[in-house]
Amino acid sequence: MNFNKILAPLAILVFTIGAWQAFQWAGIALAAGGVVMWILLHFTRMVTILKRATNRPIGYVASAVMFNAKLKKGATLMHVIAMTRSLGELLSEKDTQPEIFRWTDTGQSHVTCTFVGGKLTEWTLVRPE
Repeated sequence: MNFNKILAPLAILVFTIGAWQAFQWAGIALAAGGVVMWILLHFTRMVTILKRATNRPIGYVASAVMFNAKLKKGATLMHVIAMTRSLGELLSEKDTQPEIFRWTDTGQSHVTCTFVGGKLTEWTLVRPE
């Protein structure tokens, strides 16, 4: 079960109720401003990551071996894109689960990553002979 989908709205609700208890309508305005700021920070991070990825070819990574060493189970697709600064080459059908992406370096070594629900579940490194 994905607790982030439950905990984030619950935290916002608790924050809003606490703000109401302390400051009435001014507290609600403060809580709404805080939530909007939090959303804007995440949106800005996403746009920055995707802007950096536009400057590289799809499926390119500087070193597949180093990329493989940095991967951790449960990492989000956005985090992996931020690490590679490149969008992965989609190997699976579009809009199907699991999503399979590949990143290749100049030596033709490549890492194939499998994402289920946007989270990294497994990956393999292939190095040419």
